[in-house]
Amino acid sequence: MTFQITIEPSGRTYTANPDEAMLAAGIRQGIGLPYGCKDGACGSCKCKKLSGTVVHGPHQQKALSVEEEKNGYVLTCCGVAQTDVVLESRQVTEAGALPIKKMPSRVIALERKSHDVILLKLQLPANDTFQYHAGQYIEFLLRDGSRRSYSMANAPHLAAPRPATETADGVPVAAAGPVLELHIRHMPGGKFTDHVFGIMKEKEIQRIEGPYGSFYLREDSAKPMVLLASGTGFAPIKAVIEHMQFKGITRPATLYWGGRGPEDLYLADWVNTKLAEMPNLSYVPVISDAKPEDHWAGRAGFVHKAVLEDIPDLSGYQVYACGAPIVVDSARADYSHLAGLPEEEFFADSFTTEADKAKA
Repeated sequence: MTFQITIEPSGRTYTANPDEAMLAAGIRQGIGLPYGCKDGACGSCKCKKLSGTVVHGPHQQKALSVEEEKNGYVLTCCGVAQTDVVLESRQVTEAGALPIKKMPSRVIALERKSHDVILLKLQLPANDTFQYHAGQYIEFLLRDGSRRSYSMANAPHLAAPRPATETADGVPVAAAGPVLELHIRHMPGGKFTDHVFGIMKEKEIQRIEGPYGSFYLREDSAKPMVLLASGTGFAPIKAVIEHMQFKGITRPATLYWGGRGPEDLYLADWVNTKLAEMPNLSYVPVISDAKPEDHWAGRAGFVHKAVLEDIPDLSGYQVYACGAPIVVDSARADYSHLAGLPEEEFFADSFTTEADKAKA
């Protein structure tokens, strides 16, 4: 027996098994529902249940409160249908989701960008045709079966494989697979990041799977954009900016990038280069905990509040937010309640840690 899941207002339908989360069933069948952590911790997949019965697995209250559940909201990542279900989700994407693949990858670069951020580059097999949207993420498949998620920080056109060629002297040059750039922040005691910052070397092989995530630029809109990042939440935002430049998208976009100290804005020079190349791009760096020795003369405070100070009316905007859950959650609530941002125009990737997920 299977149950039919219908998504309104798109009218898209798919089936789910009685013991299968609705999100997993949708991903399996190429239905682009919004989601982030897939573990009941971030709330990105929350949507309104219009009819049917759903039972939830473990999840955090901040992702779905008791009151919200009483009012008919569900988390598709841990919600299991018990009957046919009709959901309302205005962010569901069109048919043709990119295929999710497992593959080996080779570490080809480890570049320290700050005391706790490494820029990691992975090369995929030469015959691979890995496709993704700027803003999506991959998962590392660790030996004990656990997974760690990181966003691609380069746009797809910059990750493209290199075909076999030869030099002007006729010397053959071997084909090379796609290259993915990731920004890894060290979490002391973290199973994966301790390895990255401690013993990982070039040429090491890691197994990955992807692409995942519903965070990417909606190109069918002409609205001005706020690109909100905290810490390494800048990684998928960087990929989106590169994609905009490549596609010639000239919608006004303002990047708000926040960190505790100036060193957390670890690619500020890259941003300044893009500002010179993209007249439609603006940049507001925000520091929350500057020290006297930093000599910081820029904006101070919480990065999501800086947006409200500059743009008190967000009703005509789209917002793309990435980073720490507290930043994303605060932005989602404040921009809707205080600045009139339509709920369907807020797109987010909340960087939930394993500690966050364990609270579910």
